[in-house]
Amino acid sequence: MSDEIKHECGLAFIRLRKPFSYYKQQYGTVLYGLNKLYLLMEKQHNRGQDGAGMASVKLATEPGNPFLYRIRSNEPRAIADIFSQISQEISELEKYQPDLLQHPDIVKGHIQAMGELLLGHLRYGTQGRNNVEFCHPFIKRHTVKSRNLVMAGNFNLVNTEELFSLINIDPGVFQRQSDLAAMLETIHYFLVQEDEQHPGAMDVSRILKKATALFDGGFTFGGLVGNGEAFVMRDANGIRPAYYYVNEDVIVGASERAAIRTTFNVGENEVQELMPGCALIVHADGTYAVEQILEPRERKACSFERIYFSRGNDEKIYKERIALGRHLSEPVLKAVNNDLRNTVFSFIPNTAEVAFYGLLKGMEGYLNKIKVERILSWGKDYDEEKLAEMVNRRIRVEKIAIKDVKMRTFITEDAGRNEMVQHVYDITYGTVERGKDALVVIDDSIVRGTTLKESIVRMLSRLEPTKIIIVSSAPQIRYPDCYGIDMSKLGDFIAFRAAIALLKERGMENVLHDTFNACKELQRNNALHTANLVRNIYAPFTPEEISGKIAELITPKDIKIPIQVIYQTIEDLHASCPTNLGDWYFTGNYPTPGGNRVVNKAFLNYMEGRNVRGY
Repeated sequence: MSDEIKHECGLAFIRLRKPFSYYKQQYGTVLYGLNKLYLLMEKQHNRGQDGAGMASVKLATEPGNPFLYRIRSNEPRAIADIFSQISQEISELEKYQPDLLQHPDIVKGHIQAMGELLLGHLRYGTQGRNNVEFCHPFIKRHTVKSRNLVMAGNFNLVNTEELFSLINIDPGVFQRQSDLAAMLETIHYFLVQEDEQHPGAMDVSRILKKATALFDGGFTFGGLVGNGEAFVMRDANGIRPAYYYVNEDVIVGASERAAIRTTFNVGENEVQELMPGCALIVHADGTYAVEQILEPRERKACSFERIYFSRGNDEKIYKERIALGRHLSEPVLKAVNNDLRNTVFSFIPNTAEVAFYGLLKGMEGYLNKIKVERILSWGKDYDEEKLAEMVNRRIRVEKIAIKDVKMRTFITEDAGRNEMVQHVYDITYGTVERGKDALVVIDDSIVRGTTLKESIVRMLSRLEPTKIIIVSSAPQIRYPDCYGIDMSKLGDFIAFRAAIALLKERGMENVLHDTFNACKELQRNNALHTANLVRNIYAPFTPEEISGKIAELITPKDIKIPIQVIYQTIEDLHASCPTNLGDWYFTGNYPTPGGNRVVNKAFLNYMEGRNVRGY
């Protein structure tokens, strides 16, 4: 993705079902659980760049002994930092007690992180700053063991203020900035009630039903209770992903199927999807159940997971990204007038690479069809040289764009900073025949268009192609997201800016003012959640008109080479990713009422000149 946006957080949960002596005997180490947690987190490293954390709960500890541990880091290599600290503690123990790891029953009490329940998290900050205290897991401590709660997750809620009011808590500055703080306080509130009413017979399912019925947003979260109970839960629309795996040794939960498969070396069908509204509930005795906590609503699994966020080594995601690229082949062929002889294809590194292969497959299919038709039309009028020339025709592929190491600049002036931004990407010179070849470059999505304008288009123009065609494997991003992705300001979106420009060009500013007044009316009636009025901004224009204006907006004034932008259609997105139909950032069809409130609030902020979040 050329425009950086905040990604989804990642969750890793492990419950060891056997004594530590078993893992020592079966796998050769008492550190089996910690080793697997490290792998499970690293295999989801794509989901967290702002920090990481892990927590553990020890079972059957003697009164007065520590049973709950947590460590967090916001270092550049946060996972490595966390586990190096744990490793250092183990090394220190081995230095003074060399045989300690050979005694599983003893070592548990000497290594803080070593517990039967493990919860890991990888963080991309959406709400809140990136200080280490914002890294998950969070802990709610209590003098009663069964009232200690650890939580981490991948989510955004749009009603945190309401949650604090419902449980009669006046949140502090820190709590107001964290969705997890609101979720933790809410679940803990019902946890304490449950423990008071049913001491020694806690029902986690009942707790979750009471608490999550109050949540408005998309979420997958995990929790550990001090008495050994644990859970992983997914929202009722299935917006955020969740998978689990169970065998006789472990119970595992994670945000990505492929991470579990790789870490535990298991087949695709052995890893199950946690279905919308369900919770994986693990009891203190090691038994488990998957229970329906919330009534499932229309499935709206996030399509961006398939386009971009999740790693592409999951076989289904790989095939879907291939399909996304293949579906774009027809409009691209039209854009180059079917002239493959004078067209060079490339991609924006690195996440668009798989969609690029799909685009190539579509092009190859067309080229092979042409080859067959031409050869058949010759009858017997050909020789070996003529046949060889036709058979050996290939789609012209080049590694055009090269993403340099992440550049940092200490220049604060806009002109100097823009100069530095131009060099985020570099090009391979000599790959395009000047003044003769068209250049097609695919990106997985276009959010703000800033990097395209300031870096990529300017860079590609140095090759002097006849035309530059920017292809997006995702549709136009038109609306804010409030379920995990940090896309909350309408003015950031190039599609929105294009629609505004078209309204002004055509003397239709009244649409802006009418929509603003309608939003203010909904706000006065506390009804911002009832409808998405921002659709009115896009309604007068076709997707092609908006794409045309986007092409103008991303073209620097001094660049004279024609620029065209081609987007994926909504229909082809759904055909490519049939199980992830959540498309609210493209269509405005929000799965919860809170989404409508966010988009309308974002529009009010834009019109009133406030550069703040919509939630």
